Amino acid sequence: MSTESTTATAGPTASAAAPTGVWLIGARGSVATTAIAGCAAMSAGLHPPTGLVTETPPFSGSGLPALSSLVFGGHDTVECPLPKRAEQLAAGGVLPHGLPAAVRAELAAADTEIRTGGPLPGDSRTDDELITAFAAEIRDFRRRRGLARVVVINVASTEPLPGDGERLPPSSLYAAAALRAGAPYANFTPSTGLHHPDLTALATDSRLPFAGRDGKTGQTLLRSVLGPMFAQRALAVRAWSGTNLLGGGDGAALADPGAAAAKNAGKERVLADTLGAAPEGEVHIDDVPSLGDWKTAWDHIAFEGFLGTRMTLQTTWQGCDSALAAPLILDLARLLARAHEAGLSGPRPELAFYFKDPDPGASSALPDQHMALLAFAARLRDEA
Repeated sequence: MSTESTTATAGPTASAAAPTGVWLIGARGSVATTAIAGCAAMSAGLHPPTGLVTETPPFSGSGLPALSSLVFGGHDTVECPLPKRAEQLAAGGVLPHGLPAAVRAELAAADTEIRTGGPLPGDSRTDDELITAFAAEIRDFRRRRGLARVVVINVASTEPLPGDGERLPPSSLYAAAALRAGAPYANFTPSTGLHHPDLTALATDSRLPFAGRDGKTGQTLLRSVLGPMFAQRALAVRAWSGTNLLGGGDGAALADPGAAAAKNAGKERVLADTLGAAPEGEVHIDDVPSLGDWKTAWDHIAFEGFLGTRMTLQTTWQGCDSALAAPLILDLARLLARAHEAGLSGPRPELAFYFKDPDPGASSALPDQHMALLAFAARLRDEA
């Protein structure tokens, strides 16, 4: 497969005031719909930016694109239009009652910019032909809408790990298309994306910023806080087991053992990195369709204290994955757009705060990751 890229320059080709494009892979899914609806609601002053880290004081003056300047599009293989998907999410309690009607125009506008992804069954195109087609649609979006730049973020359902000798998985096709189109990229899923060895040269040669794998929204967020606590207090963790109950598209996707293995790898990595070694125990993922976009995560931690005293800590996390993930998607889009404008390239370990599987060189402890993110905000401010 050819990995020839179109090298992107740092600055926009349009005026400095040009809007920023956000191209979502899985653009009609729950996370994407929530992010698009939420961005419209905040831009209109209908809701405060709760959960949006880039709207906190440390990011003031960092030159991030305004929420009102974001223009959405993307790829998806489903046909349910965004306004209808938003109504479904409101019925399930994910979006506030009345919000889909209030931002219907913005949802409809974004829906017109969604293109059919793939490969669909029966598609005979080669990997390179698919990458070329996807990249052309991203470039066309930027040109038609007069965008300064486009950031591509994968929020599609988790795919199984690829086997040896197979074609590129869909997530890697989209990642290659993003870089070929000159677009910064983030992978918010556990899927392979840019981590495929066939894309190493393309990522290196692209001179574009890209970030992480697998968004950190719930159980692993807690692990990245609690793991360092045990290590810093010199408490010996004997075992750490967990269970996830979730529904919706993510639950259905993770019912596949291969997809679940990809998801659990990030959860286990956080513990191994923060504790020095992975303790006994596993995470089990159960698909419960009736939960919809809501999930419950349990953790049982067995540890030893002074003189070998055995103790336990149990946690319960109940939340809405789409509502937890959506503000992080907007944060990443704004940060990567600004990084691109500032001429930064390559993996961005400063964005580890958002990922279970951050880029090399990043700590797995959330406090350290937060400090690195704030330092990055200061760097962007200095570049403004």
